[in-house]
Amino acid sequence: MSQPGLLDLLSFGPEGWARALLAGAWMTILIAVSGYLIGGIIGTLGAWAKLSGGQTLRVAADAYTTVLRGIPDLLVIYLLYFGGSAAVTSIGRLFGAEGFIGFPGFLAGSLAVGITSGAQHTEVFRGAFRAVHPGEIEAAIACGMPRWLRFRRIVAPLTLRHALPGLGNVWQVVLKESALVSITGVAELLRQAQVGAGSTGLPFEFYLIAAVIYLAISSISGGILRRAERHFNRGVRRG
Repeated sequence: MSQPGLLDLLSFGPEGWARALLAGAWMTILIAVSGYLIGGIIGTLGAWAKLSGGQTLRVAADAYTTVLRGIPDLLVIYLLYFGGSAAVTSIGRLFGAEGFIGFPGFLAGSLAVGITSGAQHTEVFRGAFRAVHPGEIEAAIACGMPRWLRFRRIVAPLTLRHALPGLGNVWQVVLKESALVSITGVAELLRQAQVGAGSTGLPFEFYLIAAVIYLAISSISGGILRRAERHFNRGVRRG
């Protein structure tokens, strides 16, 4: 029996893996977006703690960014997945459940990606806020803007303008980190490629297809971020 060709693998026919690979790509996007949003929330709080928090909050934020940037991302996924499974199993036994209860792989992966990217988000937001010229904030204060209005109209847009290039880099990192979630059994793109490679004996072809799909997602999302950067930089004179 002859091996299916590349076009056969990419088809929706009996020997095709197009549906499985597209489903894996969609799961990859969901994990990346979920982790990115979680990281953005953590990064916002972390940057606020470093910039405006008290001594305790600044120390905690510094410790968080130092530890998370020094631990391999895969280890964070292991800790959350197996630690979460142990916690859920213990809670289940209190209610009479027996045996091992696994922590949801999607949730563990999204949290792990979010927690690790949160350290990068923190530094991006902190640096972006520092890049805002103090005179612009002082002008808003002089105009009598309330604190919340000043944040919404001046601080947030200017900070986001300076943060967008860094946020684009964080997104690319998060997208690649999502492949590590395959170790929890989540059927994302790399996991589907591994299953296809093992089922057909064509590892090179499947991993090549996965690489092309990752590149396509990265290119499309990168283009969206570049458009957002141009939008927020309208009217800015470039040196």
